[in-house]
Amino acid sequence: MKIYTPHPEQLDALAALFDAYRVFYRKKSDLQGAKAFLQERMEQKQSVVFVAEVDGDLVGFTQLYPLFSSTNMAKLWLLNDLYVQPKIRGKAIGKALLKAAQDHCVATQAKGLSLETEKTNQIGNGLYPKMDFVCDDEHNFYYWENPSFSSS
Repeated sequence: MKIYTPHPEQLDALAALFDAYRVFYRKKSDLQGAKAFLQERMEQKQSVVFVAEVDGDLVGFTQLYPLFSSTNMAKLWLLNDLYVQPKIRGKAIGKALLKAAQDHCVATQAKGLSLETEKTNQIGNGLYPKMDFVCDDEHNFYYWENPSFSSS
């Protein structure tokens, strides 16, 4: 297994993983939209992506977005996406991708990594504490959705 930042020519394979990830979270498949979204993030340097490769195939990825904490006056990273193909789970690929994200956090001198997952995500909720992530039960997280936003 190799973990690295993908090359632009791997965009199609990455988009297929990203689309599968979105379908896992009950979104409609949109391979072209996935490719366009990832391409824009990468070209604009708005995210950092790490991929897992096994036997020449991309089998998983994680995507980080930069954040900043005013109270800490520090950079943070949002681990927004983590996905491993179902057929290859259980081989420590998710763990390796999380380790790459943690190493990136250290390399960029960021305060930490933040992530959110559904309470029903048994795999993630079992993995994150093993990688030293702490579930925050001291804060309330709120979300406001723009009523005029439309996604296809």
